[in-house]
Amino acid sequence: MKEKKPDSAVAGATPLPLAELTQYQEGSIVSRTLLQGEAGTLTVFSFDAGQALSEHTVPYNAFIQVLDGQAEIVIGGTPVTVKSGEIVLMPGGISHKVKAVQRFKMLLTMFKTPAG
Repeated sequence: MKEKKPDSAVAGATPLPLAELTQYQEGSIVSRTLLQGEAGTLTVFSFDAGQALSEHTVPYNAFIQVLDGQAEIVIGGTPVTVKSGEIVLMPGGISHKVKAVQRFKMLLTMFKTPAG
């Protein structure tokens, strides 16, 4: 039986400059999915200042790693400010929203976890 490879937008064994994989666009949020598979996704985002993702809930654990700039993330009603070089967990099943305090870029890692 042939092994199924996950869908990927990047080649394996190739170093990538994360902060350069998406560019800022005035008044916009830009995203690029690097890897999408059964276990989860890996996506790079660029937010112009003031741009936001509205409050939502997903069933997956997700980590935001800030590559550039600063954002306010509200997780389960608790606001958290994150800046370049920091990472924060958004637990699956808990509502969250993201707003760019200033232009910022993030790497979003979402992954399924076993029920239990």
